[in-house]
Amino acid sequence: MTDPLTVPPVLRGNYAFFFDLDGTLAEIQPHPDQVTLPKPIIAALQKLAEQQNGALALISGRSMTELDSLVAPHRFPLAGVHGAERRDISGHKHIVSLPENLAQDLEQWLVEGLKPLAGCELENKGMAFALHYRQAQQHEQAIQQLAQQTVARFEGLALQPGKCVVEIKPAGINKGAAVEAFMAEAPFADRIPVFVGDDLTDEAGFAVVNQAGGISVKVGQGSTQAQWRLAGVTATHQWLLELIQQDNTALSDRRDGHESLSRSI
Repeated sequence: MTDPLTVPPVLRGNYAFFFDLDGTLAEIQPHPDQVTLPKPIIAALQKLAEQQNGALALISGRSMTELDSLVAPHRFPLAGVHGAERRDISGHKHIVSLPENLAQDLEQWLVEGLKPLAGCELENKGMAFALHYRQAQQHEQAIQQLAQQTVARFEGLALQPGKCVVEIKPAGINKGAAVEAFMAEAPFADRIPVFVGDDLTDEAGFAVVNQAGGISVKVGQGSTQAQWRLAGVTATHQWLLELIQQDNTALSDRRDGHESLSRSI
């Protein structure tokens, strides 16, 4: 249940911003390759990063290569594949990978499992595998069963459900752990974390931010442990643009008609 807020939080001071991409900054498309990020929003992210001395990162299920392409020409700190790969402010990369033999056996197993599920796709991310069924949602139950059988068969793996996708990744990898890693290093350390996301994969990030006394924002409908809610991608864009229009990253009192931010209680 949601409780509309007439006066949203005023963000003044030192914050560390973490944004999901698909469904948060960019509208979800039938195929991931069709997703684009509007140039004014890319510029706004860069401006917000400058205002916070670089304390802004993208945290996504996408690979870091894909994220860099979507926000070019800018380069932000990133956590790709839900944190299995991460690049800090200095450009140093932190990668969690699957043993080569395990990755090969896992891919072969999943390819065989998907053969009878027409319209479903396997995405090999190197350190994780995604089972997509957006184009064949009638196979959702079969995909869930295949994923569960997979983690039961192969040790050291965990499931990460999302919107029309189930990912199989190394255990212990999630967006919350990625937020914790960033918050332990400059320029994020000693700042108040803000995490904005739309999916089940973002709930781990919300939990970490809540525990740290930060601000968690759910984009779109659905139950969540986030403290605040934005109606959708357009509302996220509006909020982001308002953030960068304020001195010292302050979010001014929202004008009448801009009440898209609401708290989840």
